[in-house]
Amino acid sequence: MTEFIAPDIAWAQLTPILLVLGAAVVGVLVEAFVPRRARRPVQLTITLAALAGAVVAVAALWGGVADTGGTDVLLGSVVVDGPTLVLQGTIAVLALLAVLVIADRTATGEDAFAPQGAATPGSGYEEAARAAGLQQTEVYPLVLFATGGMLIFPATGDLLTLFVALEVLSLPLYLLTGLARRRRLLSQEASMKYFLLGAFASALLLFGIALLYGFSGSLRYADIATAVRADTGMDALLLVGALLVLVGLLFKVGAVPFHSWTPDAYQGAPTPITGFMAACTKVAAFGALVRLFYVVLPDLRWDLEPMMWTVAIATMAVGTVVALVQTDVKRVLAYSSVAHAGFVLTGVVALTQSGITAVLFYLLAYGAATVGAFGIVSLVRERGAVRAAGGRVTSGAASGGVPHVEGATATSGAAVATAVEVRADADDTDGEGAEPGEPEGPVLGEATHLSQWAGLGRTNPVLAGTFVLFLLSFAGIPLTAGFTGKFAVFTAAVEGGAWPLAVVGVVASAAAAFFYVRIIVLMFFTSPQGGPQQPVTAGSPDVADESGADAGARAPRAGTVVVASQGFALVAIGACALITIALGVVPGPVLDAIASVAQLIP
Repeated sequence: MTEFIAPDIAWAQLTPILLVLGAAVVGVLVEAFVPRRARRPVQLTITLAALAGAVVAVAALWGGVADTGGTDVLLGSVVVDGPTLVLQGTIAVLALLAVLVIADRTATGEDAFAPQGAATPGSGYEEAARAAGLQQTEVYPLVLFATGGMLIFPATGDLLTLFVALEVLSLPLYLLTGLARRRRLLSQEASMKYFLLGAFASALLLFGIALLYGFSGSLRYADIATAVRADTGMDALLLVGALLVLVGLLFKVGAVPFHSWTPDAYQGAPTPITGFMAACTKVAAFGALVRLFYVVLPDLRWDLEPMMWTVAIATMAVGTVVALVQTDVKRVLAYSSVAHAGFVLTGVVALTQSGITAVLFYLLAYGAATVGAFGIVSLVRERGAVRAAGGRVTSGAASGGVPHVEGATATSGAAVATAVEVRADADDTDGEGAEPGEPEGPVLGEATHLSQWAGLGRTNPVLAGTFVLFLLSFAGIPLTAGFTGKFAVFTAAVEGGAWPLAVVGVVASAAAAFFYVRIIVLMFFTSPQGGPQQPVTAGSPDVADESGADAGARAPRAGTVVVASQGFALVAIGACALITIALGVVPGPVLDAIASVAQLIP
């Protein structure tokens, strides 16, 4: 009988992952045993402590990895090297900042999440949950589980662990996408689309893993790379398997033509979750893509380059062109995210050492600006009130600042008002009071239509100025982190012989500057009354209330206000702004630190 020998596991190397996943399990127990009133502070404390501990753990491991070059753990299932630590540190920092935005609440105690995610929008069950003051504190362990999967994803050393990590990070995001407090139907539709397309992409990835296993007889990256260099006579099996695995990863980064989930999921998800998903998921997915492309498939460069070049060019072009015609700020940022995926791909296909450094730096710069930008979007709210024909509108202060129509009828679980108009004497629910000349009324959902951002630079210059900083970073303007990141990936592409991609990237960046500048002009050079008073028909999400009910007839926009909050989001936005400025003004120390450890091991 063969004696079983237990593997020697270097648990210290897994500390960042263990801290986050362990805290997620504790968070589930908190939901079961801690009284409801105490759950939110307990969950928030556990989440912040776990993510901060993960950052500290990454810093503690840095010196050893810098000296040894890294090691594999769990019999090669997880690889802890320099790029792994850079990516894990980036994910942990961005997740920590995103959690601050997620935890923020308005002055009236309203957060971004529905009181009961499983309730039918507009139903009495959902209204009862709202009246009872229920809160979705399950959000915090879900975020931790997703973050744990993201920490594993770029560190995987075999294809099976890659697939498990993909599911661990994806499943919580599918749930979180459908938990928006307002526009409930839009949120649930986005969640379903994201889930279906994600399941399809996961199936393609799994099929590709099976083909690569059939080709090499192993799931480990090192063994597959060895088999690729050998003449096995099964090149077709290898190429099809590699393409399917790449498709699964390209779906997660939002590259064209696998990007169709991105605008709908970004628009429908709760805005804090959108920021978390846009930043952290992209970092993790690109980390896994870099490891696969540089460790397993470099000998297939000439076979895979045509596909990767086509995807990169299409991603930059489609993301930039479609963003030009968007009128919703979240969809603008969504297609901007698609374009940025194309920019990062130019560094990936370079297949040079400088390409790894450039990609890791770009992901940090882009992630910080993204979390900050969506944090600002979550604070800019629509202000107005409605009055039904034959009924009077109450301010809705008791239900989070959402107006309720007296005398309205309900159809198919959604209350449909017969007419709407601005109510001048509605209660102030943002805790700030109405300013002279400011449209009065309750604070509603996010003001995501671009016309509603007109004049924001005059009424809230600090917040608008910070948003301008993030937009300039996205555009790649000098002295911002985005410029340094783009310069790094384009330089790496030229060094690796992919100079046509760099040329397309520069042209796409110049074109993309148009829609960023358009928002800047709208905020600072247009009066607050400059936005159109657009008629809204029944069923439009622009006038959807918290339960998903849609008001009919016409709904003039009463105005825009920056909601007063508990301040967590402002801390996160300030930190993101500092990172964006620091990486733009003095990027040298960070680039040197990344370059010193940017060596992938099999």
